[in-house]
Amino acid sequence: MKSTGIVRKVDELGRVVLPIELRRTLDIAEKDALEIYVAGATIILRKYEPACIFCDNAKDIKVYKGKNICPACLAALKQD
Repeated sequence: MKSTGIVRKVDELGRVVLPIELRRTLDIAEKDALEIYVAGATIILRKYEPACIFCDNAKDIKVYKGKNICPACLAALKQD
């Protein structure tokens, strides 16, 4: 993991501001969703991009009954 040297405090509501430099570098805009992961004592933030529930592909996703499915997996399901 790469250290940025940036330190931010958590405010009284539990919020942390992501610096504009990081948001620009990672293409995070206002209202974008972030996924939150925990690995041991580390918190990981990742820009949320909907992906296929079967193969984790994030390209050309279709939503079927509230689930994200890519065209390849959809075709495979139709064959079964």
